[in-house]
Amino acid sequence: MIRDNGPIVTTLPTHTPYDGTSKPFAIGLKPIDFDRWIEIDAHYPAYIEEKRRLYAEIPDKVFVAEAGTQAAQQEVADLIAGHLHQHAPERAMAFTPAPAGSLDDQPLYHASLQVQEDLILMRRGDEGWRLAAGSLCFPSSWSLQEKFRQPLEKIHVPVPGFGPGSRPDQLIARMFDALSPDQLMERYNWSIQAGDALYLPLSNDARDERAATRPSKFPGRDMAASAFIRIERQTLRKLPLSRDVLFTIRIHLDPLKVIAEHPERARLASSFAEQLTALDAAQLDYKGMTADRDRLVDLLLSMARGG
Repeated sequence: MIRDNGPIVTTLPTHTPYDGTSKPFAIGLKPIDFDRWIEIDAHYPAYIEEKRRLYAEIPDKVFVAEAGTQAAQQEVADLIAGHLHQHAPERAMAFTPAPAGSLDDQPLYHASLQVQEDLILMRRGDEGWRLAAGSLCFPSSWSLQEKFRQPLEKIHVPVPGFGPGSRPDQLIARMFDALSPDQLMERYNWSIQAGDALYLPLSNDARDERAATRPSKFPGRDMAASAFIRIERQTLRKLPLSRDVLFTIRIHLDPLKVIAEHPERARLASSFAEQLTALDAAQLDYKGMTADRDRLVDLLLSMARGG
């Protein structure tokens, strides 16, 4: 759990994909301007401090890299440095490579400590696009170790409606193939968690067990006080030299209760409740919200009414 003078709280949510603009379990990729690529906010120091803690305590769980990805990693580091020099020069840092084989010798590691985003490098191979390198300090219920070197179709196996042979999986692969270096794509995902932890991993076995037992995330707890909306802002861009694809994931955490203070409270809360109501059993199990969905919907509808 990360603290920065208290829980990670924003006066009002920065992103609200639950307003209906981003449907759950939809690809939803849209082009955006490169000026909007990296997001930096007041919680930047706390995010970087948490990344350093995780690297120090569990490096093998938050960083992976295949041999032969060094050049592509450097390409990522150079792109991030260029963006920061233009938009946030106080955050741009140079680094001196360390002895080969150490974490400190990985350009992607250094790049990750300059931004709040997680950085995932996807590479095309005989089995399609696979996860070839990554810094994932803030996973949203998945395991970097389990997905390392896996192709997209296997990475997406647990996701309802995705996985091998599915239309969404085939569309994503074609999008990766067709993506041009002069394009930047963005999509959003969301979930609800108890507490404000940024590091939230989940193995495939743990997900299966959770789906079988369907425990509440809020047993004996005040849902209104402890529920946080976890927003994933994801971007995709193809690297011009290596032709690898960089997948960035920026986590935003907002207390659910801030919706009640929003000037568009009724619209946001009603839409959020509608999104939750529309999830089927498999989707609820995947998000771990089966036991709590009805209580969450009731809470949101109460907010919409001003209760």
